[in-house]
Amino acid sequence: MAEDDTRSLAEAADLAAQLRVDSIRASTSAGSGHPTSSLSAADLLAVLVLRHLRYDWNHPSTATNDHLIYSKGHASPLVYSVLRATGQISEDELLTGYRRFGQRLQGHPTPVLPWVDVATGSLGQGLPDGVGIALAGKYLEKLPYRVWVLCGDSEMAEGSIWEALDKASHYKLGNLVVIVDVNRLGQRGATALGWDLDAYARRTEAFGARVMTVDGHDLAAIDAALHDVDSGQDDRPTVILARTVKGKGVAEVEDSPDWHGKPLPRDLAEEAIEALGGVREMTVTSIAPPQTESVESTATSSDTGPAATPDTGAGAEQHSSQPTAAAATTASQRSGAEMPRYRHSDRVATRKAYGEALVALGEIDPLVVGLDAEVSNSTGAGAFAEAFPDRFFEMFIAEQQLIAAATGMAVRGFKPFASTFAAFLSRAFDFIRMGAITGADLRIVGSHAGVEIGADGPSQMALEDLAMMRSVLGSTVLYPSDAPSTVALVAQMADIGGISYLRTTRGSYPVIYGPAEEFPIGGSKILRSNGMDDVTVVGAGVTVHECIGAADLLAREGIGARVIDCYSVKPIDVDTLAEAVRHTGGRLVIAEDHHPEGGLGEAVIAALTEVEDVGALSVRHLAVRDLPGSGTAAELLEAAGLSAGRIARAARELFDERDAEHDAQGNVR
Repeated sequence: MAEDDTRSLAEAADLAAQLRVDSIRASTSAGSGHPTSSLSAADLLAVLVLRHLRYDWNHPSTATNDHLIYSKGHASPLVYSVLRATGQISEDELLTGYRRFGQRLQGHPTPVLPWVDVATGSLGQGLPDGVGIALAGKYLEKLPYRVWVLCGDSEMAEGSIWEALDKASHYKLGNLVVIVDVNRLGQRGATALGWDLDAYARRTEAFGARVMTVDGHDLAAIDAALHDVDSGQDDRPTVILARTVKGKGVAEVEDSPDWHGKPLPRDLAEEAIEALGGVREMTVTSIAPPQTESVESTATSSDTGPAATPDTGAGAEQHSSQPTAAAATTASQRSGAEMPRYRHSDRVATRKAYGEALVALGEIDPLVVGLDAEVSNSTGAGAFAEAFPDRFFEMFIAEQQLIAAATGMAVRGFKPFASTFAAFLSRAFDFIRMGAITGADLRIVGSHAGVEIGADGPSQMALEDLAMMRSVLGSTVLYPSDAPSTVALVAQMADIGGISYLRTTRGSYPVIYGPAEEFPIGGSKILRSNGMDDVTVVGAGVTVHECIGAADLLAREGIGARVIDCYSVKPIDVDTLAEAVRHTGGRLVIAEDHHPEGGLGEAVIAALTEVEDVGALSVRHLAVRDLPGSGTAAELLEAAGLSAGRIARAARELFDERDAEHDAQGNVR
């Protein structure tokens, strides 16, 4: 019944027993873990790994390998027991490295292990990430691998699961197979549906999936269902609902609500291991992945995405799942590319410049992919969708799936740019932080930020996004003020590792910079300075224009303002800031279209506190401190204290305070 009938179901039964024993041993040795959640899925994994998974365990980067994602990442004892059974980790590492400090067998699996694509453990994320990988396989790489996702029944309560199934059906992902371990019990008791597989089936079918139900401990039934997947030509995602028993194989803990996340005590573990037949030393292989025909290199084609290069001989190291160096286009190669250019007389919204820059990138870099959440006509991404429909993916109003799909594509070596209104990225923040744990290179663009958007009101105004994105480990946060700076930063984002975020503006603003201006990440620009500056004024994005206006107002009064465009919010240009406040006697005005917590102001102040010789600071931090309403951009910026006049007033107050201090000391004004 299977692709390789030499691997018998009797062998699968032995493997399932070994996976159970090793799951118990690992968690008991560590003194923590989720053995019962692992025991329920052992039969499912044994049949899959031995008889249906097409995977070269010794070469996990093989491009045609299937992908196995453990969405129920807390079942990590099972994950690592599979790795021992396939000869990838030793018994010693399983028993002494699991959940230990400094070891790679962490409490939930991460890509520190080359056999793991994405970090899981935050429930409801593995399947959405799997959708991204399946999209890449079907539409970009055009490779025959399948994506298998093991889900738990508890996470079927997550909305992200249904976003994923909806998009998988929309995109006809017949290469996606979801196995749901329906063991009835969650962390504190029964799940909402328990063992009601009919209810699960109705729901998954309603989302367009092909559904099968099996006894998750009947090896022949499992094998038959997986064989149906092997032989099917359906373009729908498949969901296999497997009725299982939590803790299966250990009578004392089976179907008990009291053992979630608890290792078996040593005496019970020893009894259970003996009842399961003792420690085994099986080493197994999976089905060999399919070979591919030679295809055109992506270095010469911008339509197909990364291409696979077949093996050159038996036993040869297979090609990497990551795109080849020939396919990648670096910043140095793009230096002579025709990027959008603007005149100083132009007024351009940075969101529009983003879209135009992305199109230019797409023309020269076949790895660039665009995704959006049904607002591409506003974010600017619509230009890329029109230019490269084969490399654009509409996620509709599903921001979690937007980031997850980008994560899956990044895992496959693409360069996804995911855009939506900045305010709605807060829905996807858990996916963003998990993307950082995965180590994915994600390029996220948030438009319509701050009170500047005007009449739409506070529900649409991102006033928390800079804080949110700054808090992500290793992130890069960028906020350009005009079209040329946007283009330059977008081009660099294509080569930035980790999570990068670009904040764009709704309204059109004057072009400040020339086409040859460079914007290094971690830099800033001094836009006003006459060498006799009295106060430092810092802005980013829309407030840069107001800061320039404020400097012009102050100049008429004989007050010199050094204006800094802090386009790189993280990393921030501490050297330029420190030099400026030294020159201006510590007088500093910061203006940001964002709440005061966690944004530009706190980034600037935190950076300066690390510098020893800047002296005492006198700071005016202008930010959105009250709940805004509807109005024009000008009205709302004025109300928030961010207009040129209000910025000039804050700077004047600092200047007047200095004069007052001088008077108090008997100095002549």
